Amino acid sequence: MPLRSDWSDSQCPLARGLEVLGDPWALLVLREVFFGRSRFDDLRTHTGIAESVLSRRLSALTRHGLLARTPCRDTSGGTRHEYRLTETGEGALPVLNAMILFAEQYLQAPSATAHMQVVHSPCGRPTASADRCDACGESLTPATTAWMSLARSGHPVPLATAVVR
Repeated sequence: MPLRSDWSDSQCPLARGLEVLGDPWALLVLREVFFGRSRFDDLRTHTGIAESVLSRRLSALTRHGLLARTPCRDTSGGTRHEYRLTETGEGALPVLNAMILFAEQYLQAPSATAHMQVVHSPCGRPTASADRCDACGESLTPATTAWMSLARSGHPVPLATAVVR
C-alpha cells in the first residue's frame, strides 16, 4: 500500500510542490548538492542515507529536473557520475532557506553547534528572509547566498552554482 497519493496532477500548487520536495531525504540531498557535493558516495556519507534510498531520491530529483546526472572520470580512470543543480534545482533555494529560517526561529536546537544562518554573500550579512537580503534588499540566489553552519565551519560556505543548463 502506498504511503500517500500521487499529487503530480493536483490543482493545488502546494500539493504539486510536495510531490517533488515533500520527501525529507530529497531536501537533505539538495542541501548537500547546494554545499557543493555532487558524487553519490559523498552524498551518502554526508546525509547518512541508505544507498538504495539515495539512488531512488537521485533518480526522482533528476526525473523532476532539479538535478542533472553528468559523467565524470574517477581517480582509477573509470567513469562515474556527478549530480549538478539545474535551473529548476536552483529554484528550490528559497524553500531550503525558509526551512532553515523556520527551524532556527521555532525549533529547539539539540546542541550549540546545530545552528545555521542564511548569509547574503555580497554584503556579508545574515538574513531572516528566504529570498531577499534584509540588509540591502537584493535577491538571494545560489551565487549570492552562503550558509553558515556551525556544525560544518565557523564561516559562511558559498553555495554551489555549477548549474547544468
